[in-house]
Amino acid sequence: MAPSADPKSVKVNLSTGTGLDIEWKDGHRSHYGFPFLRDACPCALCDDERAKSGRKPGDPAKAAPGSLPIFKAAAKPDSAEGVGKYAIRFKWNDNHDLGIYSWEFLREVCPCEECKASRSALKTT
Repeated sequence: MAPSADPKSVKVNLSTGTGLDIEWKDGHRSHYGFPFLRDACPCALCDDERAKSGRKPGDPAKAAPGSLPIFKAAAKPDSAEGVGKYAIRFKWNDNHDLGIYSWEFLREVCPCEECKASRSALKTT
């Protein structure tokens, strides 16, 4: 049986910059750091880039070989807004705002150890 993708409560910690906390109706709790969420952006542009580089949602982009590391501000949303009753959208500090993070998508990419282990077990069966 698939886990519930219906949130009981959602807390976006914009002022502290600590991320997004969701308590799901089935009692599971998820915490998403803002850098993880930015790297998991579900918009077509980001999804296409991830597919070409072989990254999974939430995996950070790898620097091009031989490129010098440059300072890049940590990903943090300037604002967040609900999209109907099914999703949330962020306006990121890099001016990206195309991704609509559905509750279903967020539950699927939950970064907790329990969910990671569950996804790994599904791949091996």
